[in-house]
Amino acid sequence: MKQNSLSYALAAFLVTLMLVLSGCTGTSSPAAPSSAGSQPEKTYIVGIDGQYQPFSYIDANGTAQGFDVDSMRWIAEKKGMKITFQATAWDGIIPALQAKKIDFIYAGMTITPERAEQVNFSTPYWEVNQDVVARNDSALTLDDVKAGKAIIGTQSGCTAAIWIDKNLIGTGKMPQGNLKLYDNTPLAVDDLSAGRVDAVMYDDLVLKDIIAGKAIRKIGNIETKEEFGVAVRKDDPELLATMNNGLAQLKADPYWQELITKYKMK
Repeated sequence: MKQNSLSYALAAFLVTLMLVLSGCTGTSSPAAPSSAGSQPEKTYIVGIDGQYQPFSYIDANGTAQGFDVDSMRWIAEKKGMKITFQATAWDGIIPALQAKKIDFIYAGMTITPERAEQVNFSTPYWEVNQDVVARNDSALTLDDVKAGKAIIGTQSGCTAAIWIDKNLIGTGKMPQGNLKLYDNTPLAVDDLSAGRVDAVMYDDLVLKDIIAGKAIRKIGNIETKEEFGVAVRKDDPELLATMNNGLAQLKADPYWQELITKYKMK
């Protein structure tokens, strides 16, 4: 009987303990909110031209390189921005921005009134003019080109194409068919080498890089004094302000001159 009493007492103690523990569980403080629902840090997609040396290009390893690319990396580091670069067809790069496939364009884009109707531009950061090149064995002159006496190749949607359309085709000096448009300027230069066009017109620094080592020479320069800017969507003034401030910081930093030297900009 003494053993049975002890067993009953032990059983009663265990039941009581379970009830106490159960009560403690029911009144415990709620767990700290999980961070799983927090918003991930935004990664900005920077639209670039994949074949626009020395400003932006994709190297053999698939990595974005160039003056604009390095500039954007510097700004991103200073501003705490996460970025990635996306090469985009030039004649579709503004539509890609408007469709939010990219967040802004940093790719040697000339500020024009027509483009400014669609996007907002940062303060200018570079200036270019247009070079005209022909084959070494060609007798073509810049005056011939300006008179509309040549078949000219250039990149679709670029300011060279706009200049030709306005100043040569629009004035009746050159037929529309004499303007050959390409997805990128290296393709136009390939056709120039093959004799399928008489000349190529494009931004001076970039065209100089493209024709290096080829049997092609510069025959003249058309002073257009085009200013480059970073393009953002009209409804993104905060990003525009960030880029303007970042460009100002960059141009005041010694790294700006280092980039100019690295990419042989002058």
